[in-house]
Amino acid sequence: MRVAVYYSNDDVRVEEQPVPEIGEDELLVKVKASGICGSDVMEWYRKHKAPLVLGHEIAGDIVKIGSRVKEYQTGERVFVSHHISCNTCHYCAGGHHTACETLHTTNYYPGGFSEYVRIPKANVEKGVLRLPGSVTYEEGTFIEPLGCIVRAQRLADTHKSGSLLVLGCGISGLLHIKLAHANGVERIFATDLSDYRMRAAKDFGATDVIKAEDFTTEWLKQVNNNRSSDQVIVCTGALNAFYQALDSIDRGGTIVFFAPVNDNVPIKVPVTDFWRNEITLMTSYGAAHDDLKEALELINTKRIDVNDMVTHRVSLDDIGEGFKMVARAEDSIKVIVEIGR
Repeated sequence: MRVAVYYSNDDVRVEEQPVPEIGEDELLVKVKASGICGSDVMEWYRKHKAPLVLGHEIAGDIVKIGSRVKEYQTGERVFVSHHISCNTCHYCAGGHHTACETLHTTNYYPGGFSEYVRIPKANVEKGVLRLPGSVTYEEGTFIEPLGCIVRAQRLADTHKSGSLLVLGCGISGLLHIKLAHANGVERIFATDLSDYRMRAAKDFGATDVIKAEDFTTEWLKQVNNNRSSDQVIVCTGALNAFYQALDSIDRGGTIVFFAPVNDNVPIKVPVTDFWRNEITLMTSYGAAHDDLKEALELINTKRIDVNDMVTHRVSLDDIGEGFKMVARAEDSIKVIVEIGR
């Protein structure tokens, strides 16, 4: 089978590998569509681990079933989560499913940018969702990224917020805007470096947008009734955005660090300034099974329309161009790799 092997953002090679053999508790899924995630092009994080077969936003067909798998049948259309939590450990019991060690160590093989993936037993048991007939394979690739957004906004109670500032309007930032808008957040503000993505932010529900380099706390107060923002979600690794977040949060507010800082650079937090104002700083990583089920429901009921986010489709043979588009972050939102026919 053909797989796309990542060496760097500018060097993704289509190579041949054997179709994976499956065990008696496993599934073989033929990948039909796979989304390129912003984390896939986080080169400082990925390159030192290369070569890799990436891809974790997949939808496809079950084509082979292990002898002890009884719940699924060949031909079923599915989304498969690459990471799954154990649901029994201390962290899962406390609601921190994405801090679970099982979630951090599970995956399917070899990766979503391949013609076939082997689904291990744990993922078969806890990571497979059937796609309703009304959900396309392409829409299915959004279940994982939207699930991550669902989790972050649930943990932060974003739906209760009067105002939300989203820093960075790549696919994650735009999905945050879409979900917040669908949940009735009154005022949604957004920044980005790209005029293209700023226009998309307006189209998807932002009330006011501004170029990232022009953003000031004074501008925020002008558009937000002379107040800072109740919540801020950082969806870019740019160091300046993290400091903008710290400067832009209102008393009693919550900052969600949805993205890591580029190159893992430490940031300084003004703890004394925050001390009397009950400001919450939190992170959100990944999605648990219930988050993914909710994302699928949002897509299936069309509360969140993801089709208008797909700007480019590439074949597996042309995946290198897709990676370059996502890395450039200029005139693309979601790039889908069409793998199966």
